[in-house]
Amino acid sequence: MFDSAFWSMMGYLWAGLAVAMALLFVVQIKIRDAGWVDVMWTAGLGVSAVVMYSFAEGNSDRRLLTALLAAAWSLRLTIHLFIRVWRGPEDGRYQAMRASMGDEKFRPFLFFFNQGQALLVVILVVPFWIAMSNQTAFPAWFDFAAGALWLISVTGEGIADYQLSRFKSKPDSKGKTCREGLWRYSRHPNYFFQSLFWWTFVLLSVGTEYWYISLLSPALILLFILKFTGIPYTEAQAIKSRGDDYRAYQRETSAFVPWFPKKAATS
Repeated sequence: MFDSAFWSMMGYLWAGLAVAMALLFVVQIKIRDAGWVDVMWTAGLGVSAVVMYSFAEGNSDRRLLTALLAAAWSLRLTIHLFIRVWRGPEDGRYQAMRASMGDEKFRPFLFFFNQGQALLVVILVVPFWIAMSNQTAFPAWFDFAAGALWLISVTGEGIADYQLSRFKSKPDSKGKTCREGLWRYSRHPNYFFQSLFWWTFVLLSVGTEYWYISLLSPALILLFILKFTGIPYTEAQAIKSRGDDYRAYQRETSAFVPWFPKKAATS
């Protein structure tokens, strides 16, 4: 499974992504919008899955299923992010980073941040390879479970993205917090369903010798969402732009896992 061909393929993937992220950096500096790294990162995951499909030697049906599930998720999210970045101002997370560092420090940071994203893609796609190398007869129970989990995660993330975009398009939404649909039950339902998506490939790896390595991806995604580039920066920007309205939302609404909102305190 992890033979010389695998390591060669991963090396080529990393080199290609590193070059793509370096070229993107030049564009980001020129247009002063770091948010395009999210588009490139998401697209890179889907492209990597397609590349891996050509090299893996597991059950052919499961190889195809794995590639399709990864590529379809990547395509939907890439299109969504492309439209958002194209139409809107720079993502608040990157605005906050730029403001705290200043342009002179932010430029080298952005270059290495991009390269870190390229490396992260290479790490995250390892479960794709493990699933595609799975020789277990197809279909097995875990293939159905993986398909169901994928459908729930992609549908949930898509609905959350749509509901937030619809809310932001309203003329009177400025300075207000979206509490519609899934956003009534979680402050970050898109992140929650995105984290579920990665468990799809843990299930598809069941029966392989190295299935436990596939746990690395959902663990890393959860870590980044909860502690680094996800919720912390998003909420810091939300408080700056929405103030007390968002603070009330924080008190009333689950941060991550969807749950019933708390009743607002009355004076």
